[in-house]
Amino acid sequence: MFLRELDQPITSINGLKDKKAEPFIKAGLCTVADLLGHYPRDWEDRSRSVPLKDFSRFPAICTVITVLAHDWIGFGRMRTLKVHVEDDTGRAVLVCFNRPWLEKQLVVGNRYQLWGRHFHYKYGELQCSEFETEPLGVGSGPTEDGAAASGTGSSGRSGSIIPVYPLSAGLTVNQVRRFVKQALIQYGASIEEELPQAIIERDGLLPKSQAVRAIHFPASMAELNLAQKTLVYGELFYLEVIIGRRALERRRPGATKTTSAAQVPLQGKAPDLDKNLINNALAVNDASFTPLQQRLIERLPFSLTAGQTGAIAEINSDMDSPWPMARLLQGDVGSGKTLVSFLAALKAVESGGQAAIMAPTELLARQHAENAARLLEPIGIRLSFLTGNIKAAGRKELLKRLAAGEIDIALGTHALFSQDVVYHDLRLAVVDEQHRFGVTQRSLIMAKGDHPGLLMMSATPIPRTLALTVFGDLDVSLIRDLPPGRKPIKTHLAKEANEDKVYGFVRKELAAGRQAYFVYPLIEASEAGGRTADLKDAESMADRLAREVFPQYKTALVHSRLDEEEKRQTMDAFRRGEIRLLVATSVVEVGVDVPNATCMVIEHAERFGLSALHQLRGRVGRGEQQSYCFLVYSDPEGPLPTGENIEDWQARLKVMLESNDGFVIAEEDLKIRGPGQIAGIEQSGYLSLGLANPIRDAAELERARADAFAILEADPGLLRPENRCIAEVLERAAPFGGVGV
Repeated sequence: MFLRELDQPITSINGLKDKKAEPFIKAGLCTVADLLGHYPRDWEDRSRSVPLKDFSRFPAICTVITVLAHDWIGFGRMRTLKVHVEDDTGRAVLVCFNRPWLEKQLVVGNRYQLWGRHFHYKYGELQCSEFETEPLGVGSGPTEDGAAASGTGSSGRSGSIIPVYPLSAGLTVNQVRRFVKQALIQYGASIEEELPQAIIERDGLLPKSQAVRAIHFPASMAELNLAQKTLVYGELFYLEVIIGRRALERRRPGATKTTSAAQVPLQGKAPDLDKNLINNALAVNDASFTPLQQRLIERLPFSLTAGQTGAIAEINSDMDSPWPMARLLQGDVGSGKTLVSFLAALKAVESGGQAAIMAPTELLARQHAENAARLLEPIGIRLSFLTGNIKAAGRKELLKRLAAGEIDIALGTHALFSQDVVYHDLRLAVVDEQHRFGVTQRSLIMAKGDHPGLLMMSATPIPRTLALTVFGDLDVSLIRDLPPGRKPIKTHLAKEANEDKVYGFVRKELAAGRQAYFVYPLIEASEAGGRTADLKDAESMADRLAREVFPQYKTALVHSRLDEEEKRQTMDAFRRGEIRLLVATSVVEVGVDVPNATCMVIEHAERFGLSALHQLRGRVGRGEQQSYCFLVYSDPEGPLPTGENIEDWQARLKVMLESNDGFVIAEEDLKIRGPGQIAGIEQSGYLSLGLANPIRDAAELERARADAFAILEADPGLLRPENRCIAEVLERAAPFGGVGV
């Protein structure tokens, strides 16, 4: 059986019955597969002797000690046992917090194997309170209650490598060690191999059954390293197999735009982001625009950048190919992705079809529609705007025209792909700010046409490692350059106590005719509670800024709870310059384009993620005037809402101060936060990995991807004998919940 097929209840493990099973089940470890897949978070190497004298040179002590004496400190319930011990190199005191029973188990005069962390000098003596002991001569493993014979919990043979597990729901590390070991005894030998034998032999990997045993109870550090390598590669290999199958599915004969009896092979090489940069530069010289695209370009008061020209050339090539386009367009804030999407839509219209451009918010969708009306209607393009707020009568007429083919390009929110929306011939679907739409929503889009092309756009640059995982079945276009005349935004950090200086600077900009944003993490004070009660909110600060700080300038408030029409009117007035100061939440994070706004003030900046900070900063600097971003922060008391520590938000603000490059910021964000929270990964369902980490294991990811794509290119059906194990895994025990299969 494959590991994921071991679906026997955890109570089938000998000794794990009734109440003993309850904490495992509460922790989500309900089956044998769950338990064996609950990999250690760390390992304690007790195979090397480290004497007491070397406590400052090594993270842990592993030595043979003799108990010299017992001592007690404190009174009543606070009474604590101290055990004085020595080895051949020195003496120490074991402080036994909440373990009074060790008085009987650590007998004066007897010798024990000691393992302990965090030895330090206090009150003139070397002390440790994090330790485990084992009588010399005992090495048979855990006793019935899961503790070692000494009662201190080593739960393993002296001189071995001991697993340390993530714990929850009342579990103890000794319980997990004991029953993982028992599960391996009962079921470990039956675990089938999941990787092709050729890869195992080429890389010197362990068989799956040995790797699972060794990841829990390795015989040596060398075996542990090999087990980690084996399991990490296996996870990443199947991740890339699933991604490759999605790409192959898109290019199968039935998915082509023209009838073809020939199998369209999967391109075995993954999209190379750096190569795309070169392609963009080359495409400037030989880009082939369609007549409609050329008409739009000729009307523009500026020239396209090299990145825009290259992206359009790649999109045109995709749309002329036999299979539907599936492309991710990445570009920093203000790089001109929306214009590229308009040009792509013109390509679809020129071929006789329709295009739909979807944005995550009505605010952004309306701005796209207004820009499209200004740029596309003069060249004869028929447009429509559709959101959930369109009234029934107008919606009915709009849907009728859309189904009849009387609308060329539809712009709007997710309402564009509601059940009652029917397109005459949808050739292209554009998804802006793609990280806000899940896999299910994207599949609904594609169902609206006969294999329409898909263009996904992201103003939150996605690091290479994640581009190869979450969007690994897509081709990638990059726009790295900004329109000419744009100046880098100057970023400043300011403590909350110095915010008057920030207000003074903004006042000078307003006096010069400019506009400013003030952004807050909360809409109203009632949202705050406990340790966050001192946070400023948008509603209160809009009132204060208007009455006390900038009374001579018109101030307005915008946030997600306002009526859409009120938000639209406010934003229109801000664009026209009638409103000089806009107070908001992160609702203005994407898409708002006001060239005259030169100041962005983000208060409680420590409460925002790097991506949000970068997006908010990108709302200014969209004109020719120098723009500024002020990150106002305060030292929060207690943990931040996301569970991050102070070092995390300090690192974020430092990155913002040092870089304006969204791609650099995305890489740093990935390092700080890890892959699970970046770019909508959680909603995609891909990265439910056990040991693998796309950041740390980037080299393994690249190798696994190359292997997976090469196998699928040569054997799309996985019919060859050497590849049948892959097909069996996907059919019987698909990883990642079968996403993409």
